[in-house]
Amino acid sequence: MFLEVLGSALLGFALAWAAAHRLPDRLPVRVIVLVTGTLGGVFGALVTHGALGPGHFLATLIGAVAVAAVLLSLLVRPASRRLRRSAAM
Repeated sequence: MFLEVLGSALLGFALAWAAAHRLPDRLPVRVIVLVTGTLGGVFGALVTHGALGPGHFLATLIGAVAVAAVLLSLLVRPASRRLRRSAAM
């Protein structure tokens, strides 16, 4: 269980670092992104381990990465290039 949590935290951190590196203008402060990815990976590992039980190391890591990716996607802001139109013209 310890290796699952450690591995999922590292995978969540790596995913968050890649997202922060790839989309710096669409994400909040880098520290928030890195913490969200890491905690999302740990939370995903705990939920997946609780659902599947012990003995599913690879599936637990996949679930951790999926939950971390979902949480990171909630932080993404729309691109600033969009034109906003007023409802009252």
